[in-house]
Amino acid sequence: FASLDHISGGRAGWNIVTTSDAGAAHNFGLPEHPPHGERYEKAREFLNVVTRLWDSWEDDALVADPQSGVFADADKVHRIDHVGKHYRVRGPLNVSRSPQGRPVYVQAGSSEDGRSFAAQFAEAIFTAHQTLASAQEFYSDIKTRAVALGRRPDHLRVLPGISPFLGSTEAEAKRLEEEIDDLIQPAASLDQLKRMIGVDLSGYDLDGPVPRHIIDTNGPKGLASRFQLVVDIVDRENPTIRQLIRRLAGARGHRVVVGTPEHVAGEIQTWFEQGAADGFNVMPPYLTGGFDSFVSEVVPILRRRGLFRQEYSGTTLRDHYGLPRPESVFAAEQRKSA
Repeated sequence: FASLDHISGGRAGWNIVTTSDAGAAHNFGLPEHPPHGERYEKAREFLNVVTRLWDSWEDDALVADPQSGVFADADKVHRIDHVGKHYRVRGPLNVSRSPQGRPVYVQAGSSEDGRSFAAQFAEAIFTAHQTLASAQEFYSDIKTRAVALGRRPDHLRVLPGISPFLGSTEAEAKRLEEEIDDLIQPAASLDQLKRMIGVDLSGYDLDGPVPRHIIDTNGPKGLASRFQLVVDIVDRENPTIRQLIRRLAGARGHRVVVGTPEHVAGEIQTWFEQGAADGFNVMPPYLTGGFDSFVSEVVPILRRRGLFRQEYSGTTLRDHYGLPRPESVFAAEQRKSA
């Protein structure tokens, strides 16, 4: 990642989410998927190790002077000497500090462990919410937790997912949504739903109600934020199984907005101005046309309303998010001890 950040001129970001996919464990020499809390415990140590490795070269450690023959200032290249429960890493990294200092830390996960993890490490947070109230609660909670840990709230960008179906009229947008939804393969969507809630509904009538009584909210799946999001939809809207899988198939639980460009821009503005989002992760329902329509029809409206930049103010991913370049942890420790 440090090399990628150098090569790209500071455009790298790192998705620091812990996976809920049990199949991943078998690719890493594990007989079974670690429990939810254990995954986050290991992730915290991993993040601390990687952060210190990326910071093991101070900003001006690389000399590269052909006249003197000095490659690096050895006093500014540090071993990290980490010994922890899960990792033992001496360091330093064999790559100098990258243009962004370190890649942007991007996180997704809204469970209790996920929120705690995000407040400590994340700089951009990808999250899923169906209602303004839910998004506002998450936004406020994450920012409050970050402040309690000594971080500035504007150093975390909360980015809910949004899947826009656009049309010149509301009726046209709804026809597009129905056209896309008609492509859904029920067997695949039921398998996706099973992974989310841990219940196989393939034997039930698709046009019957979701059998809420067989969903175990006290099981291990109940800790996952996407599980709770699906349960909330069922409790709030009482959908049929077909309606639920159509709702989840494309956006996977993220908010679907159907309407004219003005309507979609209005929804984005409301969430931004009412403390639910710093920005959005746009998830078009089809590619590439869904992106093209959003850029050509919604972005100009946001610009006219003063909600989206007219041009870039920097060159790195951090610049685009309005995030500061972090000081090396070693430089900070030396400054404090001086």
